[in-house]
Amino acid sequence: MLDKIFLGLLIFVPATLVAHYAGVSPIIVFFLSAISIIPLAKYIGEATEELSSHTGPALGGFLSATFGNATELIIGIFAIKAGLIEVVKASITGSIIGNLLLVLGMAIFFGGVKFKKQEFNRTATLASASTLLLAAIALIIPAIFLITAPEVGGLVIEDLSIAVAVLMILSYVANLFFSLKTHKHLYTEEVGKVETNWSLKKSIFILLISTLAVAWMSELLVGSIEPVVAIFGWTELFIGVIFVAIIGNAAEHTSAITMAMKNKMDLAIQISIGSATQIVMFVMPILILASLFFQTQMSIVFNTFELIVIVLSVMIANLVIEDGETNWFEGLQLVIAYVIIAVAFYLHP
Repeated sequence: MLDKIFLGLLIFVPATLVAHYAGVSPIIVFFLSAISIIPLAKYIGEATEELSSHTGPALGGFLSATFGNATELIIGIFAIKAGLIEVVKASITGSIIGNLLLVLGMAIFFGGVKFKKQEFNRTATLASASTLLLAAIALIIPAIFLITAPEVGGLVIEDLSIAVAVLMILSYVANLFFSLKTHKHLYTEEVGKVETNWSLKKSIFILLISTLAVAWMSELLVGSIEPVVAIFGWTELFIGVIFVAIIGNAAEHTSAITMAMKNKMDLAIQISIGSATQIVMFVMPILILASLFFQTQMSIVFNTFELIVIVLSVMIANLVIEDGETNWFEGLQLVIAYVIIAVAFYLHP
């Protein structure tokens, strides 16, 4: 039944295209494109699950994070081209807190409802958590630098942004080498018992097609942001942090919750935390470097409110996973924390 519902929702993909090219109101295009991403995200999650059964949890989690965040990367590039730098930064903030609080929280909650207690590899999880802390430092230091040295010019901030971006990419590559090569034993689990329904080629094909379609729909979504701001009065900060981030992370929502409900918490955590880490250590640096080719450059300096929210999200996520086991109440706490933050961003001027 659920599969038929998702299959039916695919009608919103061509509907979005027709509405866009027929010159329909951008508001309609905005919501149509948002709905159309939902079934596509489901197929990304399903294809990722099939791939993980062929490749293992580490590479499966990496693929989910990569293809899930391809949407944010493409959204960011088009938004930078349009000069919507604050929307890009807000979507990065929203992706981080969305993955750490909403995606991880819902995965833990729904998994905890089905299983009284779920355990996972504590060593591997703490390794990912330390990488998150490094990512937080990479965001905090430039902001503190600007606060303590407000007289510096824009060129200095640009140089600092580029330096941090390059270092983050190098760190991300090292993280991949750690999880997929030198310490891959920390990220493995029994996958032999998992029954595969799709071939490897079919899984890759569906994953690629779904991701490209999500990227296309996301492009139309971003193109409708300014009319939505004008009509509904939503701030670019709220749209970026909450709305665009939730849509962009729909793939992680689907796949992480699916894995948790199958008691595969190692993969669920790898998807959510891995995606948040990749946003800071790969997507954001790439966007910073890509912005050099456009008229408006993007710096790595975020506003104070966004930084505090990111740091608090990293802290509470680390506290929940540090003991190597989770239950539904911990998941609920993460979700409630996300709702509190969402309300704050909605009311923030």
